[in-house]
Amino acid sequence: MQPGASRRETIRAVIARKNAGRCGFWLGNPHPDTWPLLHRHFATHSEEELRRRLGDDVRWICPQFYPDAYQDPEGRQLFDAGLDRKKHGSVGPLADCTAPSDIANFPWPKLEYLNFASCLRDLREAGDVYRLSGFWTCYFHNVADLFGMEEYFLKMHSNPRLVHAVTDRVCEFYYDANERFFEAAGDLMDGFFFGNDLGSQRGLICSPADLEEFVFPWVRRFAEQARRHGYQVVLHSCGSVHKVMGRMIDAGVDCLHPLQALARDMEAIRLARDFKGRLAFMGGIDTQQIMTHGSADQVRDEVLRVRELLGPDYIVSPSHEALLPSVPMANVAALAEAAAACREEVS
Repeated sequence: MQPGASRRETIRAVIARKNAGRCGFWLGNPHPDTWPLLHRHFATHSEEELRRRLGDDVRWICPQFYPDAYQDPEGRQLFDAGLDRKKHGSVGPLADCTAPSDIANFPWPKLEYLNFASCLRDLREAGDVYRLSGFWTCYFHNVADLFGMEEYFLKMHSNPRLVHAVTDRVCEFYYDANERFFEAAGDLMDGFFFGNDLGSQRGLICSPADLEEFVFPWVRRFAEQARRHGYQVVLHSCGSVHKVMGRMIDAGVDCLHPLQALARDMEAIRLARDFKGRLAFMGGIDTQQIMTHGSADQVRDEVLRVRELLGPDYIVSPSHEALLPSVPMANVAALAEAAAACREEVS
């Protein structure tokens, strides 16, 4: 990178693995209950003021999360019809379906209800930061909700034709919605950020063969779509996903987030050994133990250790983006200070 490169250019180079000259930093997307604590500790009044104070290089500006982004006249949200949000994993509205024709009457979302105005405004006003955007495109979770998680996994084996039909219906909506959004956003965004948690603490949430059949074909299609529009591809997947990281790379993923540090086989030294140079990394600073229970010095040491292993193609960030109120604010400060030290050290 040339001296004086912008934040946007620098993070693009980090994700492209083009010797950016420094690592990046993203605070993540703190839990709503954490924001009052952050503002009190850092004497800030807005999210943008806080991020600037901490030297945050990245903004996640997702059209799907704006209240006015989907304007169904009956008040529905995307794929919400018939779901009991208070009972995660409960039986879904498509659980009793047996044939693709059975899903025809479900109230599938409609493209004509989309509204990008608020999101595009914030992208235009984002300033010199790397902009993650695009629909969250959490189709794995949507399909699991529509069937109910247990029914979803059973039907992968008992009725794969039906699972493919529902998956395609969900993904085709996201594909067309992203196509419209990408055309509207143009160069206002840098990376397509989408999320499907494929891992648990100890392994994949279902078999590699099931993921290969029902999930990865659409990872490839979404990655190809984003690249066609000139965007980098950043995939979010919590949990232990080491077994399929090579598959993610083959499908076109440029950067993996959030690197759940204490999940099996997700430690930084293993990721560096197996995938460094083939993938950029974002996350990896443990929120299960170190950020929550460690000292500020331990947090600083961990940032430096992980950066040494995963850099320079690395964005310092928590191993779960939704920082909880249980994380001491002094440790958040230490995270940002160590990320800044990494920037100075390699610049």
